[in-house]
Amino acid sequence: MGKLRSLALNPPSRWHFQWRDAVILLLVILTCASYWTSIPAFAPKIGSDDLFTNANSALQQDDGAEHGTNVTIAPEGTKDGNIMDSLINAVDVMQSNYFQVWAGLWPTAIDWTSAVIATHIAAAMSTVSSSTNYAIQPGPGDYALLQKPESLINRFMSHLIGFYFGQDALTLRSEAYDDMLWVVLGWLESIKFVDSHSTELLYAQGLPSWYGEEWVPGFAHRARIFWDLASGGWDASACGGGMVWSPYLQPYKNAITNELFITASIAMYLHFPGDDNTSPFRAREASGPSRVPIGKKDPKFLDAAIVAYEWLASSNMRNSKGLFIDGFHISHNRHEHAGGRHKECNIRNEMVYTYNQGVVLSGQRGLWEATGSREYLEDGHTLISSVINATGFNLASQTVHTSASPTNSSLPRLGTWHGLGRHGILEEACDAHGTCSQDAQTFKGIFFHHFAQFCQPLPARGT
Repeated sequence: MGKLRSLALNPPSRWHFQWRDAVILLLVILTCASYWTSIPAFAPKIGSDDLFTNANSALQQDDGAEHGTNVTIAPEGTKDGNIMDSLINAVDVMQSNYFQVWAGLWPTAIDWTSAVIATHIAAAMSTVSSSTNYAIQPGPGDYALLQKPESLINRFMSHLIGFYFGQDALTLRSEAYDDMLWVVLGWLESIKFVDSHSTELLYAQGLPSWYGEEWVPGFAHRARIFWDLASGGWDASACGGGMVWSPYLQPYKNAITNELFITASIAMYLHFPGDDNTSPFRAREASGPSRVPIGKKDPKFLDAAIVAYEWLASSNMRNSKGLFIDGFHISHNRHEHAGGRHKECNIRNEMVYTYNQGVVLSGQRGLWEATGSREYLEDGHTLISSVINATGFNLASQTVHTSASPTNSSLPRLGTWHGLGRHGILEEACDAHGTCSQDAQTFKGIFFHHFAQFCQPLPARGT
């Protein structure tokens, strides 16, 4: 996460609705909505409970009101279609109250969490697009109804374009390698959204193009620039390989940077459309991006993902519960003459975070798509089972462990901590105390984003 700029909330303020809460709500809803197939209510028919005709829908608001709109909540106790309504309202809360259109950013976010929010917005719009029946033939009075989801998508697509210019890309180039890789994943997610939405819309309606396609080259170039820069973090001089977290600090090989490199690399292989833009460097530098145009399905991305995954799998970076720990430091040894350091990762940081269990999931799915090797999917299922068990939910018996905490616990009334939660509820260790930083407040949303991607229906076979 690069620079230590996390802002810890004071305990009383943790109960106020913050933009981080909106991110978590958005991702929980998105996870549910990701399993949704085409929603019949999107096709106009008399008497339907169409979410786009709901008077409380965010779509009924003035599209120009970008700040301080009246937030509405989907009614409770109605049919499951309101999952999509809740998703739309969650996105509207995020963008109306926390995104500044004129600046192209979320002012209270830091660089890496901004990239994550943009990823979530693109993924949410992919869900709205894939759940809309664009193939319907509008009758009298129905054309406007068909255009409402498209208006929503266009609005938030314009926000992603604004963020392309608002993102502090220059500063990010000198931050830690994990910060750079969040940027890669964010713009690849936007490319996936544009590609899928263009296919859905243009094929069904016979339109020549959608304006979002014009931005794919820019998104692709930024993803390529930051992947090239981040790949400089691969270090074969210690621990047999692996990515280091930061080029500016003592070597630290951590789970998140390596998982990000795996997932970003395989995503570049599967979704990067190519790039013939040689800027901003006139000539190739050892640590800078290549001038040579790169096409689709470049094997260097697949090779990087496979090698990085093999390293992570053999790195002993898991604990007895099957969860990824935070990472390894390398101890100093003054009696060694080769740089004065050990070459082994021998000091474990045993801290466990939810996002360390999530980012690799979409990488595992992508590796299966690229290679057809079932091992990657099996590894993912094993990790998910470990996460569920670490919340106190017993998969074998389908029961929740409800015993009280030890008497010496600082939170004895909450129940026993199982590694990532209690009573079957996923938690960060800082949640119950109300001491989570902006970083940690973002973690569970990241987990559910990659969990949802892992659980998307698989194609017939690997690609």
